[in-house]
Amino acid sequence: MKVLIVEDDTKIAAFLKKGLEEEYFCVDVCDNGEDAIYLAGINAYDVIILDIMINGLQGDDVCKKLREQKIAIPIIMLSAKSTISDKVNLLNLGADDYLTKPFSFDELLARIHVQLRKSDQKEPLLRVSDLELNPLTKAVRRAGESIALTAKEYVLLEYLIRHKNAIVEEHILEEQIFSMEQSIQSNIINVYMYRLRTKIDKNFDLKLIKTYRNQGYAISDATL
Repeated sequence: MKVLIVEDDTKIAAFLKKGLEEEYFCVDVCDNGEDAIYLAGINAYDVIILDIMINGLQGDDVCKKLREQKIAIPIIMLSAKSTISDKVNLLNLGADDYLTKPFSFDELLARIHVQLRKSDQKEPLLRVSDLELNPLTKAVRRAGESIALTAKEYVLLEYLIRHKNAIVEEHILEEQIFSMEQSIQSNIINVYMYRLRTKIDKNFDLKLIKTYRNQGYAISDATL
């Protein structure tokens, strides 16, 4: 899952980024409205956390413009304002939720999961053959046995399963599991795919993760 944090307080932004990455999210951060609109237009974010008081274009205007551009990514607004009229205003502009500062990280995380469940409640379990992934609990099992994954391994596996049977290019996978400011080694996806194979496929006759030379990777229960 990929999140955009729009917050010009560097301490708050760093705190939220660290916390969400520990919860298996890939996180991008920007501090102004113009960049927020640009990034939301070119990236497939699952949630946007948007502070009202930011540099440049203010958060409420950002929310309005995103909805005018038909960008339907769930938006959780952050603000020190707490009156009913403030909340109603933002909801009318297209915000999906509103959190008053100061707030606890656990509350924000719960609000994020509410937004994710709205788009995922019909089919919460993702499956390929006997491999099962639950996006809500982050649990992964194969043939009934639990598999422990790191945060980035999980994000990579979830993306592959959501696009099962399709070949996904390396640069697409890099965009999903790394934030913009992270430096990426040239062979980093190969490293993560090796780790995933060790955990997912090593002890099974049917190998689910496929490599397509000069094309990318796929997860499928088809035999090569």
